Amino acid sequence: MTEDTANGEGTTPEDEGAEQSASSAPAGPDATADAAADAASVPGVDGAFVEAEGPDVETTDAMDEELQDLIEQTRNEPVEGDPEHLADLKRVTAEYANYRKRTEANREIERQRAVGDVVKGILPVLDDLDRAEKHGDLAEGGPLTAIVAKLRTNVERIGLVKVGAVGDAFDPQVHEAIFQKPNPEVQVDTVADVVESGYYIGETLLRAAKVVVDKPE
Repeated sequence: MTEDTANGEGTTPEDEGAEQSASSAPAGPDATADAAADAASVPGVDGAFVEAEGPDVETTDAMDEELQDLIEQTRNEPVEGDPEHLADLKRVTAEYANYRKRTEANREIERQRAVGDVVKGILPVLDDLDRAEKHGDLAEGGPLTAIVAKLRTNVERIGLVKVGAVGDAFDPQVHEAIFQKPNPEVQVDTVADVVESGYYIGETLLRAAKVVVDKPE
């Protein structure tokens, strides 16, 4: 007695094996192309929907140079057009030029301030060297002469400038008088002795010089 399936047709083991083989067979060229097209439409696959990068530093610098060239042309060449618009353009270019100058000046001030904060730690060492030199402990040709010369050369190279010398006219902006004495030979307040040198870094005064002042009688 033979059993029928739901559709009235029998299915043999050979038929089932054929169906499985057909379903597991490799896809043809058309199927492969369709799969590649689907993958290309997925964000992040093979460069599809690549996110645009922001402008790099070189691009920004190039744009800044082009704008600067435009400003120079506007400043130096006559331009035809609406007088009101031309006035606005010149005003904007002038404001931009002033902005650039202020930015550069502020950047230089910040640089000097940062260097000054570092150099302040060296000032006590320089003070000790000045005292040793004043007392004759740094004789020419001595073992420390070359080291002291290199140190002073390096601090001068970064912009450190000494302030205060005997014979200078007293300036309260850069000198701090720790003692005053009358001297009939001077006509104005004059530095008679430097107790501790002052220093500039660029245009910034790091420390005023401590001095003894001769005052006219």
